[in-house]
Amino acid sequence: MRLRPSTSADLAQLLACEVHAPISWADPARLRAFLTDGHYRHDRIWIAEEGGTILARAVWWGRPGDDVPQALDCLYLHPSASGQMRLAVDLLTQAHRSFGARPPYHVFLPTDWKNQPLVTSALTWRQDALTRAGLPAMLERLRFRWTSDAGVPDPSPRLTFRATADDEAFVEALRRIAQGSLDHETRQALATTDPDTQARDDLAFYRNMPGQRDWWRLAYTPDGRLVGLAIPSANHSGPVVGYLGVVPEQRGHGYAIDLLNELTRIHARHGARHIDADTDADNTPMADAFRRAGYTNFAIRMVHSAS
Repeated sequence: MRLRPSTSADLAQLLACEVHAPISWADPARLRAFLTDGHYRHDRIWIAEEGGTILARAVWWGRPGDDVPQALDCLYLHPSASGQMRLAVDLLTQAHRSFGARPPYHVFLPTDWKNQPLVTSALTWRQDALTRAGLPAMLERLRFRWTSDAGVPDPSPRLTFRATADDEAFVEALRRIAQGSLDHETRQALATTDPDTQARDDLAFYRNMPGQRDWWRLAYTPDGRLVGLAIPSANHSGPVVGYLGVVPEQRGHGYAIDLLNELTRIHARHGARHIDADTDADNTPMADAFRRAGYTNFAIRMVHSAS
């Protein structure tokens, strides 16, 4: 058995690795497109090979130019390797050593996945392999989508939204919003870094997304007090709710819906027919805001990470 990163010579076999369970995976169209645009690279697609046959495949995603991949997209076992979870564990462990990191695994599931035996079976062995390979923490996130059929919301009657090119204004807002946040990633970041660094890291992350910087908005009460911010953004799939949040002293007034509606209006004004968003399953206030703002929970994103 040989564990190694793939090369361009492996492309035909990589494309033939097919996941039959109703679970997200790097299908041939995605694999070709992302190899072309740099989000996939052959040195980040690892295979377990024996006798010229790929028995296991792991595909990591990253932005072009990233030093290490950002996420594991797909974990595959050949039908003949069914039950050989150890093979998947060894493949992940070897790749992690090469990367010098253990990127999280993101898998997309239907909302009723717990009632679908094919999905639970496909997920169970992957979760076991990920845990043994050093990714034991699991986070369930709800995926929401607004479509133009839901209609464009009216402007907020109680907030004023301002655009500014001043990044420091957004750093300050991000720093304040992080206090007491229910978002798992924000809490994790604050456990390992100081608030200012965390806010600047967030700013850099959204700066690097393919959204328009001049669409970002700060929100204020009529008397000029900061309420929060809204960052409309985009990824390779289209428009997304990049970030929105309310500063601690303004929470409890339902302002998240005002922010979300303004973000939706900005995207719609620039031609968006749909907008996607995620929030942690246990962040009930944000999930409720999405539903009240006309967004529908259409899928689940399960994230497995090192912590």
